[in-house]
Amino acid sequence: MSLKCGIVGLPNVGKSTLFNAITKAGIAAQNYPFCTIEPNVGIVEVPDLRLEVIAEIAQPQKVVPAVVEFVDIAGLVAGASKGEGLGNKFLANIRETDAIAHVVRCFDDANVVHVAGKVDPVSDIETINTELALADLESVERQLGKYEKVAQAGGDKEAQRLVAALKKVRTVLDRGGPARSAELSREERAVLQPVFLLTMKPSMYVANVGENGSRAALEAVAAYARQEGAPVVPISAALESQIADMSDEDKKLFLEDMGMDEPGLNRVVRAAYQLLGLQTYFTA
Repeated sequence: MSLKCGIVGLPNVGKSTLFNAITKAGIAAQNYPFCTIEPNVGIVEVPDLRLEVIAEIAQPQKVVPAVVEFVDIAGLVAGASKGEGLGNKFLANIRETDAIAHVVRCFDDANVVHVAGKVDPVSDIETINTELALADLESVERQLGKYEKVAQAGGDKEAQRLVAALKKVRTVLDRGGPARSAELSREERAVLQPVFLLTMKPSMYVANVGENGSRAALEAVAAYARQEGAPVVPISAALESQIADMSDEDKKLFLEDMGMDEPGLNRVVRAAYQLLGLQTYFTA
């Protein structure tokens, strides 16, 4: 079974355009909020030149590449943790994924509405991250209310471990940080797994630069991501969507003209695969 990477972000930042290009699914990508309500799901092969070389040598009857499952989740808005903009439903969709690809708008286009009325990628990132952290804080407080008295009674060692881990996470969330940045042992991370904390999931940023992308906006995203130790993949979702629709021959010529070795989407898929902590083993 493939692991899931959820594509998240504010409305109209290019999530569905990116998803369409990656999966060639043709899901509606419209210029208005909440175009995507039910999450769209697509299974994508991980580009790997090593597999092609090995297949040529081994000549197997069947070649089965590694895959990543992408989930296109509707745009979150400020107040999502309190149910704004169908927030509860969308947060539940994120909870079911294993990693997060956060699409950030880094382009200006008067024809594409921005929910905040301006392009400010760091503010956009903080809006989403704040909503995820607030949702996690609510989950942590609920779990503490359920298990703290049991742990204090002294008989349930598992409850004691859970409460200790929850308190460490609460301290980080109170400071505005993600749960994954808490100093937790492997045992503590394991005991927290059933809580399904959103900010415990590994995260990457996809900077949607557009064809007239702002270098300053991209650099701002990169600087923010460095603080978290998160990878950043800059692409133009609209351009990648055009490339995805080309024939193999036209695609090759176009990439050569653009001075590109491969579509930017390949980098997104590989980054998601690495983010999920997956390793490839070749068998024949």
